[in-house]
Amino acid sequence: MSIALMLVLGLISGVAGGMGLGGGTILIPALTIFLNVPQTSAQGVNLIVFLPMALVAIIIHSKNGFIQTKDLIFLILPGIVFSVVGAMVSNLIPRQIVRIVFGCFLILIAIWQAVDIIIKLKNKK
Repeated sequence: MSIALMLVLGLISGVAGGMGLGGGTILIPALTIFLNVPQTSAQGVNLIVFLPMALVAIIIHSKNGFIQTKDLIFLILPGIVFSVVGAMVSNLIPRQIVRIVFGCFLILIAIWQAVDIIIKLKNKK
């Protein structure tokens, strides 16, 4: 793997993760497309990379008062449970289907974001 390309991917995914977009949105497709890393390996790399990025982002956002802790447990517990379920299900599904589902997910997120921006721009007028 190209060290320079990995550094650039780390930089871009770190910035995206720090802004709340989710670095995996960039990192997983980039690893699979540009570096030919298998989808499941890219997901594993993303999980490992996510931990320190999330910790730094939590500290910074907390210091800036952007984290609301009320009822946080109702997000954390289902997130943990369904992360385990999702990991087990993804191991049962053929890799090509996982790639297609993830690609469709990214397309839907892009459409959602585009529509949200359009609505906000129209409301400013």
